[in-house]
Amino acid sequence: MTYVHERQTAERLALEAGRLLLKHRAAGLTVEYKTSKDDPVTLADTEASELIVAGLNAEFPEDGILSEELTDTAKRLFKRRVWIIDPIDGTKEFTQSSPDFAVSIGLAVDGEPVLGVVNAPAHEAVYVGVVGEGVTKNGESIGFSTRPPEKALISVSDTEFKRELHQYPLANVKPSGSIALKLALIAAGEADATFTMSPRSEWDIAAGMALIAAAGGSVTRRGGGKIVLNSPNPNIRQGLIGGRPDAVAWLEAELFRLAVPEQQLGLTERDETWSLLSESEQARLRGQPHLHIRHAAGRVVALIVLEEGPNGMKVVRAEGDAAHLGVLTRDLTRAYGALS
Repeated sequence: MTYVHERQTAERLALEAGRLLLKHRAAGLTVEYKTSKDDPVTLADTEASELIVAGLNAEFPEDGILSEELTDTAKRLFKRRVWIIDPIDGTKEFTQSSPDFAVSIGLAVDGEPVLGVVNAPAHEAVYVGVVGEGVTKNGESIGFSTRPPEKALISVSDTEFKRELHQYPLANVKPSGSIALKLALIAAGEADATFTMSPRSEWDIAAGMALIAAAGGSVTRRGGGKIVLNSPNPNIRQGLIGGRPDAVAWLEAELFRLAVPEQQLGLTERDETWSLLSESEQARLRGQPHLHIRHAAGRVVALIVLEEGPNGMKVVRAEGDAAHLGVLTRDLTRAYGALS
C-alpha cells in the first residue's frame, strides 16, 4: 500500500493542530499537572487531540485510535489499523516558550509503524514518512547523515541531561525537548541517534518510529528488544534507543561502557533484565506486581517495590544508591502519582 489518503489526511490534521497550538500559546496558557510538575497539560492539548481524532474518525471510521489525551479503551486492541497520537509531544517545552514541541500522528498496522507525521510548528517544519517510500521535510526528500558512527550526533532529553546525563562523558550530545521531534531530526540527518534513560509511551514515539523506519533505521528498547505498537499497556516501561543503524550500534556500546543507567518499570520474569537479579533476589521477588529497578552496565543500582494502599501506591521496599533511588522515585511518581 502507498497510504496516499492516510498521509495526506495526517499531514493536513498535523498542520491544523500546529496552527491551533501556536494560537493558544500566543493568547497565553493556563497550565495544570497530571501526576507531577514534570507532567503538565493545557487546554491546547485537549483541543488539538479533539481536532485530530475527529478528523481521523471522519476519514477512517473503522480504524482504532490511541491518543494521550483520550480515554483509552480495549476497542483499539481488536483493530488491525490504529492511529497513535500525541497532540503535543513536549508539553513542558510548549509551556516554556521553547520551539522544541511537536504534533505527532502515527499509523500502526498489525503492531508495526507504517506512517508518521511530525509537525514542529514553531520550527515551521513538517516531517512525513511512509515505510518503503522514504521521508520528506516540507515536501523535500531527506535521509540519514553520513557522519562516521564515532562522530554521531546524539539527541537526548534536555530533562535527563540537566538531571544527570551531563555527568557522563558521552560525546556529541545535543539536548532538546520532544522525542518525536528528535526522531524526525534523525530521519532528516540533523542528528544520528537518540536514547532515553526513562520509559516513554507509544504516543511519544509511534510517528517517529515510522519516520526512522522509512529512512532505514529502527527504534527499539535499550538492548534491542522489539517495540510492538497498539499493546494493551501503551507504556513501554523501559528506556529506548533508535536512529541510524551503525550509530545506534556504536551508541549502545558507549552507554554500556559509560554505565549510563536506565529504568525498568514493572519488572517481571519475562523481561530480559530479570536476569540481573541474583537467584536469591529472584526467589524473593518473584510474583511481585509492582517491582521497579534501575540498572547500569549489567548491574542493578536501585530497586523499589510498591504495593497498593487505601490512598494510592506506597513504598514497601527501597534499596540502592540514593541518587539512583531519587531518579527512580521521580519516574514512579510520574507514573502513579504521589507515593506514600
